[in-house]
Amino acid sequence: MKSIFKSAMLASTVAMGLGLAACDSKQENAAEADAEATRAAGEATAEAINADAEAARAAGSEAAADSLETKADAAREGADAKADAMEDKADKKDVTPE
Repeated sequence: MKSIFKSAMLASTVAMGLGLAACDSKQENAAEADAEATRAAGEATAEAINADAEAARAAGSEAAADSLETKADAAREGADAKADAMEDKADKKDVTPE
């Protein structure tokens, strides 16, 4: 299930990247690639924390698992917010394609 989700996420990211590459400048594309890397790093961090949460739950610690899941959500949301801000800044900086 996780590999299906990751594959779908990767495919949609690639499709979005190809669509953006067709109409943005090189600088904007680079900034958006950085933003996507930030988003992917946040997702990877969240996945690692969720794995720890699953281990805690398997060990019988529901409270620890819930706390870890909250941290995973915060990591994912924080990375998304940072990536969105990076993309917005790139859009405002460079509005004409080369």
